[in-house]
Formats: sequence, C-alpha cells, structure tokens
Amino acid sequence: MREVQMKYVPRRLLIVPAASTLLAAAFGLISSANAQTFSSSYTSTAPKDCRTIDKPGDNGSATQVCPGKSGLVVLISEDDLRETVSVGPNRAAAAKEPAAEAWFAPFNSTAHTVEWRAADGRPFAIIQRWLIADNNDLDKTGSPITKPMLAVTRLPPGPVCHVAYIDGQANRNPNELARQAADEFARDFNCGKDEVKVIGEKGAAVSLAKR
Repeated sequence: MREVQMKYVPRRLLIVPAASTLLAAAFGLISSANAQTFSSSYTSTAPKDCRTIDKPGDNGSATQVCPGKSGLVVLISEDDLRETVSVGPNRAAAAKEPAAEAWFAPFNSTAHTVEWRAADGRPFAIIQRWLIADNNDLDKTGSPITKPMLAVTRLPPGPVCHVAYIDGQANRNPNELARQAADEFARDFNCGKDEVKVIGEKGAAVSLAKR
C-alpha cells in the first residue's frame, strides 16, 4: 500500500449548482495556526484480499469483509446487483451503520480501491469510486453503460454515512474535489440530519444516485 503525505489547509468548497470555474474563488483560507497534516492511503476490496462471509446466491447476494486502516474493516454487501459499503471495528458494528443501508436505485458496483483520508495520521473518511448503471444509455449489446461517481463516507467516532458525491465525468478533477470535501465536511457531518452534498458539477452518475 502506498501512502501520500502532504501539508494541507482546508478550503471552502463551492457546491452545485455553481459552475466549477468559480470553485477557486469561493475558497476561504484558514489560519495557518489551524493547519493539519492530511494524508491519503489505500486498501483493497478485491475478493482475493477480503474474507467472504456470505457466498453469492441465486439473487447475486454476497457479503465480504475487507481489512482497512486503524483497526477498521470495510463491509461490502451485494444484493440484486446493488452494493452497500460500510465501515466499523468489526462486521457486526459496520452492518449497523447508516452507510450499510445507503442503497442506490440503479444497478451499481464499487471499484476495488478504497482511499483513506486521515488528519495527523487518524482516518476520518473514505473515498470510493462507484459505477452507476444508466438504463437510458445502452451499449451495442443493450446493456446499461455505467457512469462513475466518487462517494465520501465519514468514519467513527460517530456514525458512518455518506457525506458527499462527486460526478466522475462532469468534473475534470473529481479526486481532488473528493479529498477537499472529505477534509472540509466529513468530521462535522451530522448523519441523518445533514443532506449529502453534491460537490462540483452534477452529471449523470450523481443524478442517478440521487433518485
């Protein structure tokens, strides 16, 4: 696993529907006295790196537990070609988090890389790439073409839930926007009360996810 270290001062994000070209102008610089060291590290959710709890059934259901960071595990549940991703100190705890109930209506799946966003070495959010099936955009075989989206999920202490969505096609810098959203919003996000934020331009994937 590779780890990227950088000194970063959180900046204010511009939220849809404002144009991404205005993003930089909306940033509010924070005093250097409040600066923290933010970093990203990565883990895998590929089947070979995870423990299968429930094997795929006739309806496509399956559950996997994957190693994470700082004693946390990633719980991936699939049912009817739709996935949920949650995090906790163990499988049982992760299954009780709001993220474990965060379904998208269209068929969807996740990429096998999880980015762990940390402040001073302590993870506070994950960023993961989702592929959302678009039934209105079919390939030559008649299968839905998937649209990429990044989801930011807050971590304990406190509930685990989705914080922000970033469209992977509508924005030229989705990874950077996702990291900024995690750094700015994740730790203070109130699961169940605050609405999931759409960061940057809203494209097809985010529109499908927000249905």
